[in-house]
Amino acid sequence: MKIILSPAKKMNTDTDSLNCAGMPEYLEQTERILEWMQSRSYGELKEMWGCSDKIAEQNFNRLTRMKLYAGLTPAILSYEGIAFQYMAPAVFEEEQLRYVQEHLRILSAFYGVLRPLDGVTPYRLEMQTKAAVCGYKDLYALWGRRLYDSVRKEDGVIINLASREYSRCVEQYLTDKDTYITCIFGELSGGRIVQKGTYAKMARGEMVRFMAEYAIEDPAGLKAFDRLQYVYREELSSEKEYVFVRQNREK
Repeated sequence: MKIILSPAKKMNTDTDSLNCAGMPEYLEQTERILEWMQSRSYGELKEMWGCSDKIAEQNFNRLTRMKLYAGLTPAILSYEGIAFQYMAPAVFEEEQLRYVQEHLRILSAFYGVLRPLDGVTPYRLEMQTKAAVCGYKDLYALWGRRLYDSVRKEDGVIINLASREYSRCVEQYLTDKDTYITCIFGELSGGRIVQKGTYAKMARGEMVRFMAEYAIEDPAGLKAFDRLQYVYREELSSEKEYVFVRQNREK
């Protein structure tokens, strides 16, 4: 069973807290992407990133001195987004770290697929960016089925905790032999489930922590998740979607 999760835009460097245990699987493609980005002007990159001058300058400076093989941070500690804050990997015990290293895969526009302890350097690049690298029309085309092939291992069970931007990299290659389950975290409003970005990200991080703490090896174990006031709703769920509703928001 593999768990897929989106990355975060905000990243840091931490070379002291935890040792890296490997390198990303698709560094050859990462090198090509880096070369393409370093060949762009500051103006082109700022437009591509769609961010403030401060953030653009920070990431442009990172690009000029970027190294893919030195001064690296374990991926699970490098990302600082909401999901990773609620996952709180910095306080994982050894068994929990072993669990996520085996089961969790972080999808990345720059690296493709990351194991939690793969060494990474801060970058800024979203999967939906129109980057014509190596003649491909965009990053979805560049990565192709590599991300699916990487996470589709052993029993073919994939737990989707990623956003649509990233999960589509895997979904378009699914076969009838795969068991692909998307976790929906929402609120009932007017008889329908409404997902709110921040709360969903919080819940995704908490779900990873929950799975690591209880060493979940079977999808059925996810149904016991009851954190952040979410509860599993059997009548709203299906074989392909597990729906969790926030209790205090139900109407």
